[in-house]
Order: sequence, then C-alpha cells, then structure tokens
Amino acid sequence: MWSDMIGNTIGLIALALGWRRSILTWPAQLLSGVVLVGAYASAHLSGGVGKQLLVIGVAAWGWWQWNRGRQQAQDGSIAVRFASWKERGLLLAGAVLGTLAVGGLFTLYPSLSWSPWADAYIFVGTLVAMVAQARGLVEFWFAWLLVDLVGVPLAFSSGLAFSGLVYVIYFALVIWGMRDWWLRTRTAPVLEGAAA
Repeated sequence: MWSDMIGNTIGLIALALGWRRSILTWPAQLLSGVVLVGAYASAHLSGGVGKQLLVIGVAAWGWWQWNRGRQQAQDGSIAVRFASWKERGLLLAGAVLGTLAVGGLFTLYPSLSWSPWADAYIFVGTLVAMVAQARGLVEFWFAWLLVDLVGVPLAFSSGLAFSGLVYVIYFALVIWGMRDWWLRTRTAPVLEGAAA
C-alpha cells in the first residue's frame, strides 16, 4: 500500500531527525501519523489507527516541549538525560495500566481489533515512548525497542509488509540512536529544567 510505504518512510526520517535531536522530528512524526492513519484503517487495525492519532497529538505536544527546551544543549539542540527512578516508575505503571485498559476495551469490542492485546501494547508503548522522547529521556529508545518486538511480527501478519520491513530498520536505528543519546549524557552536562 502506498500510504503504508510513504507514511513509514516519513517515519524513518522522523526517527533520524530525533536521533540528531532536531526539532523537525516532530512535524515529520505528525505527518507520518496522518498518512499512516489511512494505512492502518484499510488493514482494519483500530489499534494502529488509534496509535497514529495518538502520534499526531503527542507529536504536536512534543514539538511544543522541544521548542521550550531548545538551546539548552551546547550545540543548540535539545538536551537529553536519563529519567529519574520516579519517572521510570511512572512510565512503567502507565504502560502496564494503559495496556490493561486498552486491551480490555479491544477485547470487549472485538470489532476494534483482531489482535487486541498486541494492538493495545503497541498503542500504549508508543505513547510511553513519545512522552519520554518529548521530555528528552534516553529511556524513550528502550520503549521503542519494546514496541518493535511486537510491532514487527504484527505488521507482517497483518499484510503490512512495508511496515514490517521499516520496523526492522527502525530497530537498527533505535540501537544507534540510543547509543548516541546515552553517550551525550556522559559528555555534556544537562541544564536544570532542560526536559521540563
């Protein structure tokens, strides 16, 4: 499907921009989400549609967050840091409770998704990853890895082969991006309030 290919190509660009901590990652994610709504709707993956609507909303919020936090790293990009233990706990609790709630909803209404728990996991995992990214947290890369572990097989089994292939590429880029952000936390001091 063309929408699958175009949306995911833009998504790859967004990931590369996020790796470089460019503010342009957010409009690219927003555009990718808009295009992928059509792809997932045609594959009858309500969780995927919901995920992309979520991507659109969180991309707008992330764009605003990064505009506020820009110029806080020495090179003019967004400063990155590791989450506190409290933030990690909140992200994990949100992921578990959100997955249970969304999975329960999809189970109660089977017309929403043919794969309710996998869809719920991807839907909520995407939200957790994007919130962490908007706050400049290195942990967002780990969240994307966990989403990809379920997203790759689900995309292939749903007939979205291009999405599956892109998720495999995402996986490699996520490893590189995680390494880059991790190293940045060791070489550059994070200014107070950089991710607020």
